[in-house]
Amino acid sequence: MLSTDFRTGSPNWLDLGSPDTAAAAAFYGAVFGWSFEPSGSEAGGYGFFRQDGRTVAALGPLTEEGAHSAWTVYFHTPEADSTAKSVEQAGGTVRVAPDDVFDAGRLAAFTDPAGGEFAVWQPNRNAGLEATTVPGTLCWVELHTPDPAGAQGFYGTLFDWRYERVDVPGMTYTVVSTADGADQQRASFGGIAPTEPGHDHAAWLPYFEVTDPDATIDRTVAHGGAVLLPGMDAPGIGRMAWLTDPAGARFAIIRSEA
Repeated sequence: MLSTDFRTGSPNWLDLGSPDTAAAAAFYGAVFGWSFEPSGSEAGGYGFFRQDGRTVAALGPLTEEGAHSAWTVYFHTPEADSTAKSVEQAGGTVRVAPDDVFDAGRLAAFTDPAGGEFAVWQPNRNAGLEATTVPGTLCWVELHTPDPAGAQGFYGTLFDWRYERVDVPGMTYTVVSTADGADQQRASFGGIAPTEPGHDHAAWLPYFEVTDPDATIDRTVAHGGAVLLPGMDAPGIGRMAWLTDPAGARFAIIRSEA
């Protein structure tokens, strides 16, 4: 399960690039009850989403030319520079070269061979997210890709992830776990799934835990978001939905089964 006991390759940060940060802060505040705390003028408009005083995500203005609004998942690395070299050697692209973020840590952003965008965070003063898996926080990340086997090879090279194939109706789903942890199931934090036919671009999708998925869907729509996948029950997993915010950033919600 996803936790704040970050290990190499586990999600440890999450941020949203938006064309209108004020509107995004208002939307997610209405949907999840988050508050937004700007970092100060030196951070260029970047700031933090908080719940009960703990950082659960971040938000900043779009900075890359041609970029679209999207959530970016960051994975823990002890050495961002060596990860960047591994990305290039494995056929990926370095979009943002490794760089220090003041004394908080070091980040880099990449694109996998199928077009999936992701990033890494090498902690210093800031270890990462301060809450996960409880309602209103990140609980799972999922890669939708036209090449699941290629994705396993690429990310396995970077992070030495462990994989477990799970048969679900209509497809084979791969559960992803960190290399560390004796119990592979407890070390799992996400999955890899094939995209639908005709979709040739990979993308990471963050899932947020909620107590009432249907009420969350209603709030999303009421505040300008949209529904991609209506609320549905997945036996043994929980009730979930795929949504977008008003700027088109995709995210998912789930009420996980115990």
